[in-house]
Amino acid sequence: MAVTALAMLIALAVDRLWGEPPARWHPVVAMGRYLGCTGARVAPTTGQTHRPWRVFLLGALAWALGATLVVVLAAGVVTLVREAPPLWQALLLGLLLKPLLAWRLLHEEVWAVETALAQSLDAGRARLAWLVSRDVTALTDAEVRESAIESLAENLNDSVVAPLFWFVIGGLPGAALYRFANTADAMWGYQEERQGRDWTWAGKWAARADDVLSWVPARLTALLLVLWRPWRMWWHLPREARLTPSPNSGWPMAAMALSLGVRLGKPGVYTLNAEGRAPGAADTEPAILRATRAVQTVCAGALLCLVWEGLQ
Repeated sequence: MAVTALAMLIALAVDRLWGEPPARWHPVVAMGRYLGCTGARVAPTTGQTHRPWRVFLLGALAWALGATLVVVLAAGVVTLVREAPPLWQALLLGLLLKPLLAWRLLHEEVWAVETALAQSLDAGRARLAWLVSRDVTALTDAEVRESAIESLAENLNDSVVAPLFWFVIGGLPGAALYRFANTADAMWGYQEERQGRDWTWAGKWAARADDVLSWVPARLTALLLVLWRPWRMWWHLPREARLTPSPNSGWPMAAMALSLGVRLGKPGVYTLNAEGRAPGAADTEPAILRATRAVQTVCAGALLCLVWEGLQ
C-alpha cells in the first residue's frame, strides 16, 4: 500500500512540475491511434447498409483486443518493476502512472478558455472547442463558461480521480484499462453520426464499458467537490445528478454547480442547479480552486497511508 500511495504522489508531482510527456511517448496518444485505426474499420460510413448486431460485435471485439493489449503491456511492466526495492518501485510506477492522468493540462485549458473569452466571444468559443465535442458556434459567453466549468468537473473524474481509483484497485494495469476505456468512449461513444461515420452501434460497447468503470469514481469525485461544503448540498446532489443523460458525468458537474451556486447545463438537454445564477468571469477561478482542493484531498489521503504504513 505504501508503494501505491507514494507512486500516486510522485505521478501528481511530476504532472504538476512538467505536465504531459511528448506525444511520441504518450500511451494515451498510442491508444488514440489504435482506436482511430480500428474505428475506421468498425463504424460504417454514413448511409452505408449494415447489420447492427454485426457492427456491435466488431466494435466490442476491437475494444476487447485493445484493452487486452493495454493490460498485458502494463502487467508486463509491473512484473519487471516488482523486483526493484520499494522506493524504486514507487518511483518507476509513479512515472508510468503520470501519462494516464492529466490534472495540470486540464486546469490550464479551462483557464485558457476564460482568458480567450476576455479577448472576444469568438476566441472563447474557439478555445472551448479544444475541450468539448459539442457545437460551440452559437454559444453565448455564459454558455461557454458553463461548458468549460462542466468540462473541468467531468474531466476531474476522467483524467484524475478515476485513473487513481483504478490504480489503487488494480495497479498500473487497472489505471491503463480505465484510460483506454475512457479514450474509447471519447472517440467511439456517440449515439449518432459523426465525421461521416455512424457510431450508433459501433461505439455502444465502448460507451457502456466506460459507464461501468466510471460509476464509483464519478460519485467519489462529486463527494470530493462538496466535501467541505454545507451538508444541505449533499441532499440535493443525487437529484441534480440524475438530470443528465449520462449515469456518471452528472455527479461531478452537479457537485460543481451546487458548490459554486451557479447554473450549468447543455442547451435543450439538461440544466443543473436551475435556480443558480449564470456563471460569470469571476467563477472560473473558484471552480479551479474547488477542483484543486479535491486533488489535494486525494494527496492528503495518500500521505496518511504513508504515515500509517510507517507507524506499523
